[in-house]
Amino acid sequence: MNTREYMLGNVAIARGIVEGGAQVISGYPGTPSSEIIDTLSRMDERNFYVEWSVNEKVAMEVAAGAAWSGVRSVVTMKHVGLNVAADPLMTLAYTGIKGGMVIIVADDPSCHSSQNEQDTRKYADFSLIPCLDPSTIQEAKDMIPYAFKLSEKFEIPVIFRPTTRISHGKSDIEPGEVVEDRPPAHFEKLLDRWVMLPKNARVRHPHLLGIQESIAKELEGSQWNELSINNDSESRIGIIASGIASVYAKEAILNLGVDVSFLKIGTYPVPQGLIKDMLERVETVLVIEELEPVVEDRVRIIANETGSNVRIIGKTGDFVPRIGELNVELCEDAIANAFGMHEKTKLAESAVDVGKMADVADMASIELPLRPPAMCPGCSHRSVYYAMKKVFGNDAVYPSDIGCYTLGVQSGTVETTLCMGSSITLASGIYHAGESRPICCSIGDSTFFHTGMNGLMNAVYNKANITVTILDNRVTAMTGHQPNPGMGKTATGEPTVDISIENLCRGLGAEFVEVVDAYDRKATEEVFKRAKEYVGTSVVIAEQACVINARRAGIRLKSYVIDVEKCTGCKQCVKFGCPAIEFDNVGKHAKITALCTGCGVCAQICKFDAISEVEK
Repeated sequence: MNTREYMLGNVAIARGIVEGGAQVISGYPGTPSSEIIDTLSRMDERNFYVEWSVNEKVAMEVAAGAAWSGVRSVVTMKHVGLNVAADPLMTLAYTGIKGGMVIIVADDPSCHSSQNEQDTRKYADFSLIPCLDPSTIQEAKDMIPYAFKLSEKFEIPVIFRPTTRISHGKSDIEPGEVVEDRPPAHFEKLLDRWVMLPKNARVRHPHLLGIQESIAKELEGSQWNELSINNDSESRIGIIASGIASVYAKEAILNLGVDVSFLKIGTYPVPQGLIKDMLERVETVLVIEELEPVVEDRVRIIANETGSNVRIIGKTGDFVPRIGELNVELCEDAIANAFGMHEKTKLAESAVDVGKMADVADMASIELPLRPPAMCPGCSHRSVYYAMKKVFGNDAVYPSDIGCYTLGVQSGTVETTLCMGSSITLASGIYHAGESRPICCSIGDSTFFHTGMNGLMNAVYNKANITVTILDNRVTAMTGHQPNPGMGKTATGEPTVDISIENLCRGLGAEFVEVVDAYDRKATEEVFKRAKEYVGTSVVIAEQACVINARRAGIRLKSYVIDVEKCTGCKQCVKFGCPAIEFDNVGKHAKITALCTGCGVCAQICKFDAISEVEK
């Protein structure tokens, strides 16, 4: 008898990958998906290969190569990462695979840690690739082995779409049996499938269209879709909900005590037969789903094709919000509004958590201080941004990128954040548009490896007069401290080649490349001065290990204290923005708290020598 285990959602998904017999797992870290590979890479006993790839496109192609060789593979990423991997994704639908391939794409409704809320189900529909949408953590774990079987049956990849609440929620999980049969890899040279010349693509496209009906039939009969018909003749209400929204909807139905027919959807293509059954028995259908009206649109099409006059509502009519995460309360409001149980609630009021927080604050009559996200105490990025701003000034243009350093928006040196690797290319475009002000962009080491390298090569080749600042903290910090090619170790901690960013930049054609210690303020300012004066693409590499990783590695920096006799209360150190420095309004001087990591940058900033190292 299996023992239930309390698991994080992503840990449960990792367990499902092991149970499913995956042999090659690749991915790029991105919240909320990162812990899947983190979990797999830390396993002491592994009979599979796992890697952190340099970006999602590379990861997709690594997994595809394995699947073409007849073994089961997985690729992981977050929703915006699928934009990077969309090129191979669309053609993989044509070529298909041999070994089962699962594409895990974690969506992030409400933008907890993302720049948008895009819905991966749209990609599934676009690419004609089946998609599984788990409603619980147990279901998420159980869906993975099923996804492998589905993939192999139809020789097509399967998209698996957890959301933040699945990935980062916790639940008791019933583990399953692990697949022991792991076939040896054998790449069969099927040129008419693997070589997508136009003549081959023209043949494979009809094949892809031809298997859609069979895939839909297979999914319709799966355990992931459940239809419950209410035979009460007086109740002609139907509710259709998908993914985790189906759990919220079920609880809302119980709380309201309403009698409805209910269809839970966990697969795409949607179960058309079950939808038709519901349409034949109800007068009104409310569709509850997060983000885009994917199910709702399909229900409307099915109703039109069958000549049904059923009223279909959801996003239509503003009963269900099209933004943010859903919850039980929102589902209760949607059901009550849809079926006239109370006066309609405005979505703008019920869907925005910030508004609720403000209401609570008003009721308590408490003035809450602003607490914008901030970089860690001792973070080297803060020091670099300080020097950058001092040299380039307020009038310069500061494109930036995706990473911890994005929090530098508080320092006035982050003026664009579009997508991974975009800072250099945006800077180039701004320059070539005719911008005459200095342009200094910033990008992290992992993001540079991800897609920044191409941007630098393009900037150098096309003679963009910009400064590129590579913030090298020796780790992919924001997503959980995963390794990258500049660290000299793989995802599993195995030693490997340490890619030199300096040499790489020179190899890409940059002639001005200087490396500086990010904690050395004066040296950093001098490098920025030279970079600013240089005509062409200049590169400044600011090196200093992530302070969290350094502490974990046992690296201990110095301790500092403020001499209250010398402190004038100018607050320059406080304005530096380090959370370890506070201002004592009583004593009218600054003080250093226990959060201090000992980077010493504040001591370099103080004009009155009031900050000094503690003698041991």
